[in-house]
Amino acid sequence: MEIAGVFPLPFSARPRHFARMTNLRPKFWETVPLKKMTAPEWEALCDGCGKCCLNKIEYEDTGEVEYTRVACRLLDNETCRCSNYANRFQYVPECIRLNPKTLTRIAYWLPASCAYKLLNQGKPLPDWHPLVTGDPDSTHTSGNSMRGQTVSEAAVDEDDWDDYIIQENL
Repeated sequence: MEIAGVFPLPFSARPRHFARMTNLRPKFWETVPLKKMTAPEWEALCDGCGKCCLNKIEYEDTGEVEYTRVACRLLDNETCRCSNYANRFQYVPECIRLNPKTLTRIAYWLPASCAYKLLNQGKPLPDWHPLVTGDPDSTHTSGNSMRGQTVSEAAVDEDDWDDYIIQENL
């Protein structure tokens, strides 16, 4: 199989800390279209799972995308957040910007539980999502994050990523 593309890096859905989010309309995710959300609302959709920051392998012949446990060098394995979100493009120029304009084009490789993908498909947020629970750690406590399960891309040669493929569906 030939690899058509590798998606190694995080995109912009990384609020620093859910509890610091202000000016969020009540249950905005249920009433406001993605394109009409404020920047803080858009950022708050990120559940902090870290799955978007995993390196992915896309096979050219099938279009299949496989996730690996190899994460962007900026992903903090314990918090599942970007360790330098404000300056990430300086250190990771390939980092993908997720916004309403790019969402449809790249949604196919986002995890099934991703709030951006779900809302774009007209589906509700999962019951463990921090916006639903009010608990910024609910993604981790529910077992829906990559906390403690990743290895930095700095420690793994790209030719060896297939040794880290995640077998379960994300």
